[in-house]
Amino acid sequence: MNHSMDNFTFSYQELYQFTNTILLNLGCSVNDASIASKVLLSADLRGIDSHGVARLSGYVRLWQANRINANPNIQKIHETPSTATIDGDAGLGLVVAPYAMQVAIDKAKQVGTGWVAVQNSNHFGIAGFHAMMALEHDMIGIAMTNASALVAPTFSIEKMLGTNPIAVAIPSKEEPPFVADFATTTAANGKLEILQRKNGDAPLGWVQDKDGHATSDANALKKEGALLPLGSDREHGSHKGYALGSIVDIFSAVLSGASYGPWAPPFPAYIAMPENMPGKGLGHFFGAMRIDAFRPADDFKRNMDQWITRFRNAKPMHENQKVLIPGDPEREMETHRLQNGIPLVASVVADLEQVGKQFGVPLK
Repeated sequence: MNHSMDNFTFSYQELYQFTNTILLNLGCSVNDASIASKVLLSADLRGIDSHGVARLSGYVRLWQANRINANPNIQKIHETPSTATIDGDAGLGLVVAPYAMQVAIDKAKQVGTGWVAVQNSNHFGIAGFHAMMALEHDMIGIAMTNASALVAPTFSIEKMLGTNPIAVAIPSKEEPPFVADFATTTAANGKLEILQRKNGDAPLGWVQDKDGHATSDANALKKEGALLPLGSDREHGSHKGYALGSIVDIFSAVLSGASYGPWAPPFPAYIAMPENMPGKGLGHFFGAMRIDAFRPADDFKRNMDQWITRFRNAKPMHENQKVLIPGDPEREMETHRLQNGIPLVASVVADLEQVGKQFGVPLK
């Protein structure tokens, strides 16, 4: 571990070891602890700091509140050749989601495509990890999840939807894969949390105050404000972000039998569960599509290479700029952080040390 004034840097291995040991202490099986640690740390490696080890203490608190089952009996409760609905038995989403995505992949191997809806789960880390599981099978992967209600629909001051991300991973031949992974809000809640830790202001268009006015207060959510859908306001297309977030909510939760909209279980353990919840836990939705169910995989991947190359070479606005393909910044970050370590801000380090103390596990 190296540290400057504000940043502490840990190797991937150090953080993996720590996370894995904490999860084993919660009662996770060896296999589950390992998978969950990989999913969690994939966020830190890819530069999505809000969804990595910064979340570990939140999972521990949910476990202490009996809202996470460290040893779930994950089951298929409904099935056809190409679809399944899975009950995650209140397990860590970091464990339930890869299980469900694997079911989708196995179904796609058999019949061309696989679609899996999940109920009774928890926060599943970054959507991109699960979608990318399909890549090595020459498949397109899709992953989405509903989440705690923090987002006001267009024209509302009430928090009704989560940041409800969508990820789509598409393989190519020589080029790196196309990986889109994005929240259906202007900014993910994790970005606000990072600004709060740094005492920074939020750009206008990220959040509204309790009366529905635009604000740059990064703490707006704690004062009855709300996150805004992708597009920020009606003039900039927030109704489209609202529609996208709604689609994710319906696919993930209404379709699976999880709790949807304002009834989605909140991530912070100290927030009381909503009353009269219509379903079980958080919901996810996964898809896997075999390329050769549509056309020869090699032909498709060659065309994807051409697509990627052409877009990457699109004329930039400024000479020193380059046009990116979804997945480029995260992949570059992963290479950099595997070599140079993962930087954590002081407040996250303090948080992890606290968790470590609880279980007698030193953070190096």
